[in-house]
Amino acid sequence: MISTRHKSVLHVCLPVICMLLVTPMLHAQKVTQLEIMNAELTAYDIKIGRDARKLIGDVQLKHEDVIMSCDSAYFYASTGYVNAFSNVKLVQGDTLTLTGDLAHYDGETKLARVRQNVKLVNNDIILETDSLNYYRADGIATYKGGGILTQGDKRLTSGRGRFLLDTEIFFFMDSVVITDPEYTIHTDSMEYDTQSEITYFFGPTEIINEERYIYCEKGWYDTQKDISFVTDNAYLEEAGRILKGDTLYYEAEQGFGRARSNVVLVDTSQNMTLKGNFGLYYSEQETAMVTDSALMIQVDGSDTMYVHADTLRSMKNPDVELDSRILKGYYKVKIFRRDLQVMCDSLEYIEVDSTFNFFGEPVLWSDENQLTAEQIRVVMANQQLHRMYMTGIALVASQKDSSKYDQMRGKEMTGYFEDNQLTSIHVTGNGQTLYYATDQEIIVGANKTMCSDLIIYLTDNQISKVLYKTQPDGTYYPLDLFPADESLLSDFRWVEQWRPVDYLDVFRWK
Repeated sequence: MISTRHKSVLHVCLPVICMLLVTPMLHAQKVTQLEIMNAELTAYDIKIGRDARKLIGDVQLKHEDVIMSCDSAYFYASTGYVNAFSNVKLVQGDTLTLTGDLAHYDGETKLARVRQNVKLVNNDIILETDSLNYYRADGIATYKGGGILTQGDKRLTSGRGRFLLDTEIFFFMDSVVITDPEYTIHTDSMEYDTQSEITYFFGPTEIINEERYIYCEKGWYDTQKDISFVTDNAYLEEAGRILKGDTLYYEAEQGFGRARSNVVLVDTSQNMTLKGNFGLYYSEQETAMVTDSALMIQVDGSDTMYVHADTLRSMKNPDVELDSRILKGYYKVKIFRRDLQVMCDSLEYIEVDSTFNFFGEPVLWSDENQLTAEQIRVVMANQQLHRMYMTGIALVASQKDSSKYDQMRGKEMTGYFEDNQLTSIHVTGNGQTLYYATDQEIIVGANKTMCSDLIIYLTDNQISKVLYKTQPDGTYYPLDLFPADESLLSDFRWVEQWRPVDYLDVFRWK
């Protein structure tokens, strides 16, 4: 019979004995022995370690699925550590080869540190550097001090990098440059998927080729399909046009671009800028569209024109060979320029002959004059107002005092400008005039006349003379005898409250 004291000893000793037996077994499962496959000379060298072997000549070692070869090596059997020298080569499977002048390999951690003239080949990827660490257990290779990666025609350089071998994804940091026959990329840090050949940017980035320049601080670029999606201070420059936005998407082969939020399209050759919060760009057709707070800004010498509409389109003029543009605006159009303001439903601007066409109940203001018609066409010359054509029920009015208006009405009107001031109006068909006579700036009477065709001359925006081309039918009324119900011509309306007073006012509709 075993005594109680002996039982206690057994209870204490058995767990300890089990632990001592299990620990070497667990250790043996974690660490696989390195195998010396070949060496022309093998010798023990106590100077470098108690269990160290010096292997010389055509050295070959094996660890799991890795074959290491070199000219000479120090091998530490107890730790599974190898120092390899000269013509070092590690081959893993049939896809990875790693070479260098010097290597330190830890069989326990499966870490290979390769130095000097390092070259890693994995399928069609070649990485060259002077210092590389290969973590076999994780399938990760890292380098510092500069490296060069090549894949086909692509060449990538960076200060630091990390390569995930299983997924063939690279992470590059510090002065990253990709060169390709079709483009060059400069960036601060980048992820590169070698299988899909898509690059992801994380920092200031430039994508450059012969046709375009792209800048961003975040985004991606599909190098195979030539498609980019960029954000953070992103802009694209191509053929004298600059496209900006919080996000830009561009398909180079299709010549299609899309921009969202704070969109700006600048046409440097035309001194024209389109703004909005959503934009589309077609490079082949040279067409652009912006919407959502759309605004066109065009600098004309010392003056600037602002055009707002729900949607603005700029396109190449198909009727001329010159690089000429057509601008179209749709819905709730307003224009502000120092000497001209407009409100209408839609517009068309033809650059080649500097002509504006306004549709949909257009109202035009020039100095003190308000002009309305079914359609208005304005021709510019030398960046100034030159001529105006009004068709349909055309009406010109100016305010005399708080309740009185000089008025002209006709079927068609042609207005002429000098120095951006309206100097004469030619009325054709169903002409009517109503203007107030003054004496020392005091209104003393009203002159109401009907005449088929007439010409009205203006000086300092005031009627100075009327030339009746056919027999007129008119009446002059002393002011106190002028009937109140005749003070407004048919179709007259005064809409000064809708007139934009600055460029921000173009966003206010009625």
